[in-house]
Amino acid sequence: MKSFFGFFLCCVSFLLADISASYSTPSEMLAQSYAQRRNYGNPPKARAPQRTLNPAATDSHCRSRPLDLVFIIDSSRSVRPGEFEKVKIFLSDMVDTLDVSADATRVAVVNYASTVKIEFFLKDHLRKESLKQAISLIEPLAAGTMTGLAIKKAMDEAFTEKSGARPKSKNISKVAIIVTDGRPQDQVEEVSAAARASGIEIYAVGVDRADIGSLKLMASNPLEDHVFYVETYGVIEKLTSKFRETLCFVDPCAMGNGCEHICVSSGSTFYCKCRKGYILNEDQKTCSLKQMKVEIVQDPCLCEARLAFQRQTQTSIQNLNSKLAEVSRKVEQMERMLARM
Repeated sequence: MKSFFGFFLCCVSFLLADISASYSTPSEMLAQSYAQRRNYGNPPKARAPQRTLNPAATDSHCRSRPLDLVFIIDSSRSVRPGEFEKVKIFLSDMVDTLDVSADATRVAVVNYASTVKIEFFLKDHLRKESLKQAISLIEPLAAGTMTGLAIKKAMDEAFTEKSGARPKSKNISKVAIIVTDGRPQDQVEEVSAAARASGIEIYAVGVDRADIGSLKLMASNPLEDHVFYVETYGVIEKLTSKFRETLCFVDPCAMGNGCEHICVSSGSTFYCKCRKGYILNEDQKTCSLKQMKVEIVQDPCLCEARLAFQRQTQTSIQNLNSKLAEVSRKVEQMERMLARM
C-alpha cells in the first residue's frame, strides 16, 4: 500500500511539473483556465504555431508609404494579463514590419479603460529598438471601456503636429488601429465620424466578446477592409501579415501589369504608356507603330510665281483675242468695200 501511495505521489509531481513548464507565469495559467471554462464541451483547438518575422525582409515593403500610426488599445478588466501581453506582442510584430524613422513611419500608443493614457507620442520614439522597448513597458489600466473617449483623445492630442504628426502639406497618411474585446461604455459613432472627417483612417480589431456593431461604427469604409475579428488574443498575431499588406504601399507596376512598353504607377493602380513613335491600342496595354502621314507642302514662293504666270498668260490671251477681233472687223469692212465695186 505504501509503495502504491509513493508511486501515486510521484505521478502527481511529474504532472504538476509538466503543467508548470507549459505556462511561464501564473497569469497565463489563469487565462488558459478561463478560456477552457468558457469553451467547455468544445473540442480543443490546435495551438497556433510560433511565427517569427524577418524585419530585413519586410522593411522594403513599407519604405515607400510613410504613416502617422496610432494604436488605441483596450486594457479594461476583461482583458486578462496574459491576453494583454499578447496585444503587446502584436504591436511589437507590427513595428517589425514598418520602416520606423522621422521621415518614414512614426508610431504612438493610446491605452484606455475607464480612463485614457497616451503611453507615448509620435515624436517620442523614432527607432524600432526604442519603440519596442516602450511597448514592452505598457501596463494595463483595468476597469471600464471608454472607447469613444480614447478616440477623441487620440484625435485631439496624438494626431497633432505638436505631438509629432506631420502637417497636411506633407500628405502623410494618418492611421488609427483600435484593438478591443468588449462593448464601448460610451458613444463612439459621432467621435469616430469626426476623426474620419479630419483625415484619420480607422481600423477596428475585435477580439472574442467584441461588439461587431460598434466596430463597424468606428471603422472607415469600406468596412470589409477596415473591420477585423479574431476569436482569441492567442491568434491576434495572425493579423500582422494582413496589416502589412493593407498598410504598406506596394508598387502596382511591380505586381504584374501586362504593359507592353511602360507601366506608370498612380496611387494604388497603374496605367500603360508607349515609347515614342508608338500608340496605345484599345486594350490599353499593347502598343502599335504609329503610322506616318506624309504631307507635301509646296513652296509658297513657287505658288505665287505660278499664280503670277497664270495671270500674265490670261492677260496675253485677252490681248490676242482683242487684236483678233479688231482684225476680223477690218477684214469684214474690206469685204464689204470690194462687194460694192
